[in-house]
Amino acid sequence: MRYERPTTLKAAAQMLAKEKGQAFILAGGTDLLVRLRTGFIEPDLIVDIKGINGSKAIQKTATGFKIGAAVSGAELGEHAALKKAWPGVVEAANLIGSKQVQGRCTMSGNLCNASPAADSVPALVAAAAKAVIVGPKGKRTVAVEEIPVGPGKTSLKKGEIIESIVLPKRPPKSGDAYLRFIPRTEMDIAVVGVGVNVTLDGKGIVTKARVALGAVAPTVRLVPAAAKALIGTKMDKAALDAMAAACSAACSPIDDKRGTRDFRIKVAGVLARRAALIARKRAGGK
Repeated sequence: MRYERPTTLKAAAQMLAKEKGQAFILAGGTDLLVRLRTGFIEPDLIVDIKGINGSKAIQKTATGFKIGAAVSGAELGEHAALKKAWPGVVEAANLIGSKQVQGRCTMSGNLCNASPAADSVPALVAAAAKAVIVGPKGKRTVAVEEIPVGPGKTSLKKGEIIESIVLPKRPPKSGDAYLRFIPRTEMDIAVVGVGVNVTLDGKGIVTKARVALGAVAPTVRLVPAAAKALIGTKMDKAALDAMAAACSAACSPIDDKRGTRDFRIKVAGVLARRAALIARKRAGGK
């Protein structure tokens, strides 16, 4: 096994593209190293991207925030401006693992691990986040929800690397939230996860909304019908009931030892309602 630590994205992409064997990217390593130690994978090449300029940076720009691929969960939680603008996204990322894991894990790694139960991904999808991807043929930007295509599988082509995650600038009176259900009080995998993002007008009426579900389908699921149920309302009981029903209807989960199919379908609606109310409060609604 070869270990490389390039200083540019171009060099990293070339290394990955040229490797004929199994090649993996090391950002935080909280998934990769576990799989390596358990013998699940036998890499021929590991490319450490932490030495690449900008990979550990959080930049506030005129159009939002740019988060480098190697920024840890702990660093996200310590960034005051990001927490103020996107509290739901930061909260979701800070639910990944223990405090020790938080010092290493990254949102980009959580996204590329492509677990249906990833915590940060529903919040990113609800936020309309985009991934900036660099590869041998140049750079492209795609919606976060286009990255995972199945459990453990992504749409990234050979040699491609996520450079950064981009969160848009918040309109006034906007708020987001992420909630999950887990069997234990902490350090467990989500049975259901829900991200909600809303914008209100001056009268408290929802003008924009996005709702995303995790752990209820092979990939994170954006639910336009749930957003539509909220738009044009003040999130009264009828609107919340319609949103919850849309979320439950969008589920296609499995039965496993952590939760049954029917349980997940019900919980998706319950969590969506709660997350929507938190997002509304953060947007300045009553």
